[in-house]
Amino acid sequence: MTDGSGRTAAGARRARYHLRFQIRPSEHVAEDAAALAKACGAAEVDEVVLLLAAEEAHPGHLAGAAEDRWYETVAEARDVLAAEGVGVSLNPWVTVGHADRGRRDPHGFAPMVSPTGQVAAAQASFACPRWREWLYAHYGRFAGLGLRVLWIEDDFRIHNHAPLDWGGGFEPLMLERLSALAGEPVTRAAAARAFTAPGPPHPWRRLLQQVWRTAQLEVADTLSRVVADRSAGRSRLGLMSSRPDLSSAEGRDWPALFQALAVDGRTGHAGEPRQGEQVVHRPHFAPYADAPGRGLTSGVWSLELQRTLRPPAATTEPEIENWPHTSWAKSDTQTWSELVTAQLHGADALLLNLYPTHGARPERYPEVESLLRRARPALDWTAARTGRAPQPLGVGLPFRQDAASRIRSLGPRIADLAVDPEPAADFLLGYGVPVTAGPAPVQALFGRLADAFDDGELLALLGGGLMLDGTAAAILAARGFADLLGVRVRGVVGREEDDLSGPYASEHVVAVPGGHLPDTDAVLSVDVQPALARLDAAEGATALTEVRAPDGRPWGVGRSAYVNRLGGRVVVLAATEPRALARSDTGRRLVHAAIRFLEGERRTLPLVSGGPHLIPRLTRSDGTHRLALVNGSPDPARPRVEWPDAAPETARATLLAPLAPPREVPLTRDGNSLRPEGQLPYYGWVWVEW
Repeated sequence: MTDGSGRTAAGARRARYHLRFQIRPSEHVAEDAAALAKACGAAEVDEVVLLLAAEEAHPGHLAGAAEDRWYETVAEARDVLAAEGVGVSLNPWVTVGHADRGRRDPHGFAPMVSPTGQVAAAQASFACPRWREWLYAHYGRFAGLGLRVLWIEDDFRIHNHAPLDWGGGFEPLMLERLSALAGEPVTRAAAARAFTAPGPPHPWRRLLQQVWRTAQLEVADTLSRVVADRSAGRSRLGLMSSRPDLSSAEGRDWPALFQALAVDGRTGHAGEPRQGEQVVHRPHFAPYADAPGRGLTSGVWSLELQRTLRPPAATTEPEIENWPHTSWAKSDTQTWSELVTAQLHGADALLLNLYPTHGARPERYPEVESLLRRARPALDWTAARTGRAPQPLGVGLPFRQDAASRIRSLGPRIADLAVDPEPAADFLLGYGVPVTAGPAPVQALFGRLADAFDDGELLALLGGGLMLDGTAAAILAARGFADLLGVRVRGVVGREEDDLSGPYASEHVVAVPGGHLPDTDAVLSVDVQPALARLDAAEGATALTEVRAPDGRPWGVGRSAYVNRLGGRVVVLAATEPRALARSDTGRRLVHAAIRFLEGERRTLPLVSGGPHLIPRLTRSDGTHRLALVNGSPDPARPRVEWPDAAPETARATLLAPLAPPREVPLTRDGNSLRPEGQLPYYGWVWVEW
């Protein structure tokens, strides 16, 4: 086992296993905990995160005799586990509540209310004073056990509270706060209409987001002080978070929330500064069950974006989801690959869902121990090389946490205000282009997210290398930046709209930066794009592709490249959902050529080819560059890494095949490219370091 820093006695950084596990109240708690401690020793698990009345064992918000039984169970299990050298944290199952699922509230909490007036049966409003007192007492009681972390479940949010549409936030207590800010009485129906009113954002949208944000911060601040006081500074709070785009729709202020949750390890008294290292974050990134490997683009991007939302000193423990349970829900191969994904993003620990939550004994599932033991060599190898904070490199994907307060609404659903750069990340990563959530010489801005940025921010983007999709180009043109784009945007045409030129159907390559075509008579499909921007190339711009109707008539420019008067380089795609374009080798070559054009004279990025869905992660730390790439296709791949100039002479490669020890592999040099020898299996990773 490791110490709390994740290092061995020899000082090498290792992966830490933190296992979520539920021990139910019974006469056999000590026996169950001893069996769990034995399993942890065999699998080198560092910490158990005890689930508290979770999932099938959840009767509703615990109180009275039911809470007493669970408290006694946790205390007894903690003593047994600690005596065997296993760390212990606690995962209370609810704050406001995940979902009703037939439960009913017996406590008299003010219930959540949805935009349409649906009322929750077992989920409380963040503004409810009675619920707040319950939460502080509940966490305060268990904080007295001195457990390392008390987790705050990801139900600590306004959105996603089944069976409510959207979630809550439209309770009378919330509307009273909104009315006070608005200076007039506001009904639920009026607030809901204003939140998603067409046109520029209605002022009440920001005000209601402020109400929600303030209510959450009030709870977080008091809760952290209660935990600090009752634990005498021994325990920290850990935030389990959901998708940043939906958190934006509810107005979350990430820095303020983490600051409110930070527990001062010395006193926790009011007025004392509380630092980021006193808070823990569990970023969500992995699906609950088996999924195609190409979907790892979402996990890679989600971990990268959330890195920028938490304090640098906060510890991070990404969760490896598995629902309902075991390898019947998610294969060991996919689980292993997600573990590597989390570790290469600098995880301080890996939060594991591997056993059923309904109170199973670990010896019934010996395959779990086998999985963890077989996974460790690759994870330790990865942890030793990435450290906590490797610097990500790639195409920058800008984001604002308040994006949903700034963009125009498309309709009455609040969830439609959820925007982030994930569509751009999926498009680029799937074509072998590394990305970063930080600033970079080349950036990409897709969709309605473009409307979230101020004019000065947009000018700065247009002065560098910038890729835009059709929606973003139309927004920037409408905001007065048309002369910097290299295209004239004549509008956005929907798939089912009548058009004098006929329906758009195909995209034909006519030029590529550098003067060569990726294929002879290369053709791509745009037939299933929901909409295309109708573009004409401006003077001085190069039309890279041409969109045509089924009968061959020209419809408009499909992609263009332009150097504007600011010296910025801009590539515009007519597609409004580039991630939905049919992928192909031609598509990849076009994207790679566009990236090289956007880099201009500062070409540095390594780009990946050699098979479909080769997903890269590029970092730099301690003077070493590391390009890790995973095969998201079921077919074995022969990856090829291409540099703009000469490939580095010092490069070396290591293969991480699923559930196998790392193995160094030779590199074959071909001009400015390197190929790791052999094949990369499905969900396998290969690292190139120089």
